[in-house]
Amino acid sequence: MSHTILVTGATGTVGSEAVIALANRGLTVRAGVHSLIKGDRLKHLDPDIQLVEVDFHKPETLHVALTGAERVFMITPFTEDQVAISKQFIDAAKQAGVRQIVRLSAAGAESEPGIQLGRWHREIEKYLEQSGIPYTILRPGGFMQNFINYNSDSIRHEGKLYAAVGEGKVAYVDVRDIAEVAAAILTNDVEQHNGKAYMLTGPEAIDMQEVAKALGEATGRPVEYVAISEETARQAMVQAPAWMTDALMELNHISQAGYASQTSPDVQNILGRAPFSIRDFAQANRIDFLPAQ
Repeated sequence: MSHTILVTGATGTVGSEAVIALANRGLTVRAGVHSLIKGDRLKHLDPDIQLVEVDFHKPETLHVALTGAERVFMITPFTEDQVAISKQFIDAAKQAGVRQIVRLSAAGAESEPGIQLGRWHREIEKYLEQSGIPYTILRPGGFMQNFINYNSDSIRHEGKLYAAVGEGKVAYVDVRDIAEVAAAILTNDVEQHNGKAYMLTGPEAIDMQEVAKALGEATGRPVEYVAISEETARQAMVQAPAWMTDALMELNHISQAGYASQTSPDVQNILGRAPFSIRDFAQANRIDFLPAQ
């Protein structure tokens, strides 16, 4: 298969895994990055990966990145204007003749009225649906890798996992599964998944006590879950803009209430194997949670 696949947000948590998953299949992968210097690490993984600048606020970069790309894994940044820049990207993709877009959305985007994050994602979904471009939508639950991104320091230094979700259960998904699902869809016949939306979750809904236990078992040292208040969580995000803090607090609320606990068979159905569990994730990433030597 020789067509070029563009992955936007290619240095991000999901994007980087998607680039690897596609490159491992021997495909021509074009990694859309905001900074070519940051994208160098992808070239170290596979020198055949093409790097191209994608700045959603610079339309001229979209035109260059999309030229000659037949399929796209569309990941847009978490910004206040994400709806506007996503619509602009879809327009550019249509003009470039892209024949398939796989869009990274979020679990619950279809809910009405939903939370702000969901409403933003749903507006983008609807625009893509009406664009005329064949599409597939991926709606993952919370990322297991966020425990690395946001909790690894406190776990390594204190043996504590802080979160403002109470005892709520969440169907966390390993981003490796999201990447593999995207790669499978992008390498199959376009019509097989056209117009479909898939909910991507892990095999079970788990609470923070279970997360802490899995991380403790993987590292060989106890990890304690410490439930924090919304006020404390907001104070920890004092440098973030208000719109972002409010949106993330809403996400914490639905997690705490158990609204993010639904599991889905879609990963199993598409990949033909069970999704990674929190124990699989903890073992694969144990080095990120071990104390510095």
